[in-house]
Amino acid sequence: MSGTRRENIKIGQKVRVVQKQDQRSGKLTEGAVSRILTNSASHPHGIKVKLENGTVGRVKEIVD
Repeated sequence: MSGTRRENIKIGQKVRVVQKQDQRSGKLTEGAVSRILTNSASHPHGIKVKLENGTVGRVKEIVD
């Protein structure tokens, strides 16, 4: 599933996000979604979320 569509992302779901400072390297951080920060239905670079550990980033992968 794609992290570019808001409808695919649910609170508590495990995802991998890229943080702003890691965009060049592409380093992904895994965690559970606590808040969805993007209001629009989709975003080409991924929906911005806040993880339960406080990390903010754009969803690149949804972990099943």
